[in-house]
Formats: sequence, C-alpha cells, structure tokens
Amino acid sequence: MTSPHIGVVTLPTGGVSRTSFITLYCHAIDARSEKPILNDVKSLEIAAEIDRIRAGSKKDHALDLPRKISHPLVPYIATRARQYDRYVREFLARFPGGVVINIGCGLDSRFVRIDNGSVQYYDLDLPAIMAFRSRFFSDTARCHAFASSVLEYSWMDAIAGQGGPFLFLAEGVFMYLSEDEVKGLVLELKRRFPGSELVCEVVNKKWLTGLHKIILDLKMEWQLHLPGDVTYRSGLSHSREMEEWEPGISFLDEWSYFDSCEGNQSFLKLFRHVEFIRYIQWTVHYRLG
Repeated sequence: MTSPHIGVVTLPTGGVSRTSFITLYCHAIDARSEKPILNDVKSLEIAAEIDRIRAGSKKDHALDLPRKISHPLVPYIATRARQYDRYVREFLARFPGGVVINIGCGLDSRFVRIDNGSVQYYDLDLPAIMAFRSRFFSDTARCHAFASSVLEYSWMDAIAGQGGPFLFLAEGVFMYLSEDEVKGLVLELKRRFPGSELVCEVVNKKWLTGLHKIILDLKMEWQLHLPGDVTYRSGLSHSREMEEWEPGISFLDEWSYFDSCEGNQSFLKLFRHVEFIRYIQWTVHYRLG
C-alpha cells in the first residue's frame, strides 16, 4: 500500500543501497516487456513513484538508472528472482507453514508472488531502504519488515520464536560482505536455527584478485553504475566450500543463470558446461545443521 505523497522525499542512493534500485528497475523493465520473465507488476508502481521523485529533485537525478541499465542485465536479474521464487515455493511445498527470511530484500515484492496463505515471511534490509520501502509495503499478520543490517544479529531474536522450519534467502547480498562477515553470519544461523536452509548468491574467489578483479570492477561500473567504494568483497572457490567451515553444513544443490536463460539469450545455455564461466557468479543451497 502506497503512503500519501507528503513532503520532500529523498531516495537512499548511497553505497550498496543503490543496488536495490537497480534490481527494481530491472524488474520493471522486464514487466513492461512483451514476454516477461518474472512479471513483477508491483515494480511498475514503485518505479513510477521513483521517477516522480526524481522529476522533482535535482539531487535525485543522479539516479538516472532506466537509461543506464545495460540490456543483458535485465533478463539476468529477472531470471535470478524467478529462481529464488522457485526455491521458496519448493520449500513451502514441503513446509506450508514454514518461515522465510528475505535478507537484503530491497524493493522486491516476493511475498506477493509466493504467498500460499500460511507462510510466515520476513523482509530484512538497511534502515534507509526499509524506510523507503514502507511507502509501498505494510506489515501484515504473516509478512513482517525488519530495518537492520544483517550483521546486527538482534533481528534473529523475533524470528527464533516462530519455530520454523526456516529458509534464509540472500539474493545478491553476500558478495558485498567480507569473508569473515559471511562466515560469522552463516555459523550464527546454523547455531540459532539448526536444520534451516540457506539459498545465497556467491561469486568466485578467482574474480576478487588481480586482473580478474579489475575486469569485474569495470563490468560492475558498466552494468551497475556503482560508486567505486561498492565492490565484491568475498566469494567461494566451489559450491561445497561452506561445508568446510564447520561440521553439519550440507550442500544441497546449485543454480546458475546458464541453466535457465531463455528467449534471445537461450544460446547461453551452452556455457553451463564451461566451468570457468558457469562459476563466475552462481547460487548455492545448503542445510545448516
């Protein structure tokens, strides 16, 4: 539900928060296409409101994303979101009253897309993003918002009382955290929510040093138009690496965009068998404890 348009609104465009708007606009561009992949209709409403704010604010013209977003990014972001929706639906098929936590939710409307009438759902992101998000989404009896850094573990307190089973989603989040931060978070989830599942996007460690890092940073600047202080900080060498962090972490499956690309990008499926390309950036699914 959209809040009344009262007063001056400034968009939270700094740092990693900017990625939320990039994802949102990719969803909206996809929803306007002839054959949507995700068809996130809610994104159209939010994008229109962002455009309205930008039109009335010289400061927010810096967020001129629709013109800058590269064409290949849209199907990737839309396909990734659809796959994470599928992970949720598969989890809810096994546990209809399960608890789903969307870490780094941004302006995503996943609850609207996956609600089965029984799920307990939590959206979590930084306070600046959640304050803007509240203009479009309101808490309900089964959908709740947390304004917090994922690294401030106090947000786990309210969720722990739900009983589970739990599914944690981290779509486009972990790579912006340090390795110690990711490891600490995963082990804390394992300790406090034994038997929970984690679906998270990761980047290959090979792309975090040397020439690979330079290429990756240039790609992020071209595709995402992010400031220089926003960069990938951690990753994995292979899908089973988290199993090495502590006994009880079990790798379940993995997903790459090259498994699902469609339409005029379907030829990219050929690369799912090329390990060097498949494992630049991909998603892994674990059971914790």
